[in-house]
Amino acid sequence: MEKTVFSNHLEITDREMETALDYASSAVLANLKDFKDKFQKAYSEDGFYHPIENDYWTCGFWTGEVWLAYEYAKAHAVKNLTDGSVVPDAAEALKEAGEVQVESFLHRIDEKIEVDHHDMGFLYSPSCVAAYKLIGSKKGKEAAIKAADQLITRFHPVGEFIQAWGPMNAPENYRLIIDCLLNLPLLYWASEETGDPKYQEIAEKHIHTAVANVIREDYSTWHTFFFNMETGAPDHGATCQGYRDGSAWARGQAWGIYGMALAYRYTGREEYIEIFRHVTEYFLQHLPEDLVPYWDLEFTSGNEQPRDSSSASIAACGMLEMVKYLPKEERGYYVTIAKQLLKAVYDTCAVRDFTKSNGLVLHSTYSNHSPYNTCDHKGVDECNSWGDYFYMEALTRLTKDWEQYW
Repeated sequence: MEKTVFSNHLEITDREMETALDYASSAVLANLKDFKDKFQKAYSEDGFYHPIENDYWTCGFWTGEVWLAYEYAKAHAVKNLTDGSVVPDAAEALKEAGEVQVESFLHRIDEKIEVDHHDMGFLYSPSCVAAYKLIGSKKGKEAAIKAADQLITRFHPVGEFIQAWGPMNAPENYRLIIDCLLNLPLLYWASEETGDPKYQEIAEKHIHTAVANVIREDYSTWHTFFFNMETGAPDHGATCQGYRDGSAWARGQAWGIYGMALAYRYTGREEYIEIFRHVTEYFLQHLPEDLVPYWDLEFTSGNEQPRDSSSASIAACGMLEMVKYLPKEERGYYVTIAKQLLKAVYDTCAVRDFTKSNGLVLHSTYSNHSPYNTCDHKGVDECNSWGDYFYMEALTRLTKDWEQYW
């Protein structure tokens, strides 16, 4: 397979990465005045996030930013965005905020507040698993194991997959979505911590089912895939958030890149490396000239469609994860591509003025309605919480030996 090369694009430099992480960590710290006991809404409105309760599927990303900023602050001075002065005890303030939020996540899972869906990994890996790994949080461990228990209640033995949303006995909801590949590390972690193989066994069954069905012959991906409720047989693919059923939703393709890297990490199946290469290549071949993806890979240039910068950061994280397992001669290629994607995001999307946005990365798209999908039109050309988080994660991966939360 011939790989795409962006010979006319620069890589993000060490200094730019340091500048980006410095600003991001300072912004996270500044945001604690509004988001210590509350959480950021999934997307900004006119550039600004508003506080919400811990009751949405995206809340874990904000806590993940807090922990990434905490890691940064332990080794670097964090500045006040108003006057440039060094903030004393910044790491301690971030740690305290993270612990407050872990408490909230434990309460959420104990009280079963909006947890009847598959996004337990998005919620509990960057928040509670991170807290356990970073500071040995017992409450983080307890909450994350309870979240893993909740996640496996959505597993269907008939079809062998974890159902994404909706009532478990409804044929119209008998489906998985590609995003769930990022929820599965929670299950592997739970098996490792408890010694109970049931979590890992369910994760591996879901990976096998997902990979066999959501990846098309050309290595584009379905957003969602349905199964026969009686037999478990594959039925059909569709989209919820992409432009149309047969197109490749950009964020979904990026979940596929990162998801295949994690699938290989946890299963060791060699065929997943080859699938990763092809899924990544499809993504790269469908980027516009400036490398910031449109919200759907149907669009590559010359139109007014919105971008989804979060897709670039997610894809970069997936490549930086996979390079740990690739032959030495291949690693440099994907590191270069990841740095070029981050350079594009940094140059054209990064927030640099806290008075104009309290987010980190502009030009993301949560959900864009089209004539061929039924999703709501919201968070279009805004910051979104996972875009901010994965931008910080990619930068962290490139600047230190990072113990990942996933």
